[in-house]
Amino acid sequence: MKKTLIITLLGLTMLAGCGQKEQKTDKKNQSEGYPVTVQNFTKAEGAESWQKKEQTFDKVPKKVLANTQPAAELLLHLGLKDKIVGVGAVFGEPDKTVEKEFNELNHLSTDYIGKEMALSVDPDLVYGRGGLFDNQDWGVGTVDSLNDMGIKTFVLNSSVTGGTFDSVYEDIDSLGKVFNVIEKADAFKSELKERQETVDKKLTKIKEDQTFAYLHTTDPEELYVYPANNETFFNDIFKMVKLENVFKNEKGEVSVEKLIETDPDVLIVADWSTMKDGISGEKMIDAVLKNQKLSSMTAVKNKKVYAVDYNYMFGYGYQSLDGIEKLADEMYPTN
Repeated sequence: MKKTLIITLLGLTMLAGCGQKEQKTDKKNQSEGYPVTVQNFTKAEGAESWQKKEQTFDKVPKKVLANTQPAAELLLHLGLKDKIVGVGAVFGEPDKTVEKEFNELNHLSTDYIGKEMALSVDPDLVYGRGGLFDNQDWGVGTVDSLNDMGIKTFVLNSSVTGGTFDSVYEDIDSLGKVFNVIEKADAFKSELKERQETVDKKLTKIKEDQTFAYLHTTDPEELYVYPANNETFFNDIFKMVKLENVFKNEKGEVSVEKLIETDPDVLIVADWSTMKDGISGEKMIDAVLKNQKLSSMTAVKNKKVYAVDYNYMFGYGYQSLDGIEKLADEMYPTN
């Protein structure tokens, strides 16, 4: 009996020792290589332009608030599910490869979330789309106001003016350093680059770009031309399928009359089918093709009207590549 008791106590002591060793290892992994400083951004309340602002991390962030679905999905690809305490703006075509994990996250809202809701999950890092770092009802708070509260921020490089699809790779590199998952970041980046190269090879025979305009509307009967003047990421991703935004230099409103007069080769509409009561891309395309105001347009006559999920265009993430791959197949089926 005594012998059994001694063996049991020895076993418990060894387990306790192993547990302490694992805890020390975890702490070492979290502190090794820190502090980490990355170049990021800030924008003052009411300002139009972004300014560079460094963020320094003394350890791996443990509680991350992602302000959009695409932002959260990127973290899942880096193996950071356990770090995400909340996600805002849960809408858009899901990334099937991480959909199960995403559905298990704390979904705060199907709409953009405000600062109060963002802070309700007690984050040590607020991260995601730049345009949502604002003190308005739909914003998670400005970078400076959050930093003043001791909360770190990470604005996606791709989501500020000047961002391109290459900025996605820069964001992945930075996140790899911040969360100490550089190998996973490198692997995911390589996977995306390989897919992008496949699209490029598919379209090597297409020598001339076509012009396009984007109709931003949730109602097919209402036509609103969005020039996307400062949307450098938006304009860049469409270049991947040989499309040039005909209104990218327009700073003011573009009338339907000007759209008809300019007569771009292609029209792009948003697919809202993943949103509550949203209209599908097919219905949006059909409505544009049947709109008598646009009947004289080249794009309508040639039926070159295509629908792209909203998040593929304005999610500012790697998911845009999904949309570009689909669009390439639709526009150039024989290449």
